Amino acid sequence: MKEKKPKKIKDKIRRVRSISPMARIVPYIMENRIGSQNFIFDKIYLSKIDKYIKQKQEQGLKSFNLMHVIIAAYVRTCSQRPAINRFIRGQKIYTRRMVEVSLTIKKEMNIDSPDTVVKILVEPNATAEDVYYALNEKIEGYREVKNSSFDKLAKVLNFIPGLLLRWTVRFLRFLDYLGLLPRSLTALSPFHCSFFITSMGSLGIPPIVHHLYDFGSCPTFCSFGAKQRELKLEADGSIQRQTYVEVSYNLDERICDGYYFASALRYLKSIYKSPEILDNPPEVVIEDIR
Repeated sequence: MKEKKPKKIKDKIRRVRSISPMARIVPYIMENRIGSQNFIFDKIYLSKIDKYIKQKQEQGLKSFNLMHVIIAAYVRTCSQRPAINRFIRGQKIYTRRMVEVSLTIKKEMNIDSPDTVVKILVEPNATAEDVYYALNEKIEGYREVKNSSFDKLAKVLNFIPGLLLRWTVRFLRFLDYLGLLPRSLTALSPFHCSFFITSMGSLGIPPIVHHLYDFGSCPTFCSFGAKQRELKLEADGSIQRQTYVEVSYNLDERICDGYYFASALRYLKSIYKSPEILDNPPEVVIEDIR
């Protein structure tokens, strides 16, 4: 299969104004993400996903794996449940048109290898292949160079003396609160994203319960663990041995209500049951309310 390059796209952000009075006042009551986070624990059953991954690898996507499926499924969910792609800035609710995903990677799988964060920006109608190529380009680019763009930014900040660095970060927070941080910085910042994901499976441990960040715009943090097996009672009364991974989601409850979150989770789980729908763009991309 001929590899394609992901096209360059720009993020689009706008204020959500037609929300209820309650939704408008909540960000002033719960002022930060740390105090507004809810946790959900779930399982992702892998029987159909494993077959899908094998199929994609046979088609030439040699490093296609569960990470690509989870990211692509979340992107697809954003296309149908756009409110989960909102964020709070300056106590006001904003929504994104694009989906920006952050994840931590290592150059090598050992305790001494440094880690960094890479980000991809994709359209909500992205397919699994779109996610695969966008992510692999970022990862391969990082492993081929000494430092990523984020590493270089962090290195520059490290030259600032401690007390002055503290005030520098406060100033950046202030600009971020007002929405005045330049895109050149938010494009590098791992804290400015739609979705942050980390895999504990490669470490052989269960998913962590990760906090959200008060700096930036990330409303959702996802962690998934190592593969496990269990005997599962099926709807027809039979007992089947199933492979699954545990997954945790940390959500900023201010961006939408619990009913909406539950609807988004059900839609996400339906994709895991039929991952082949990620081969094609959605028939329609639903826009968030004005």
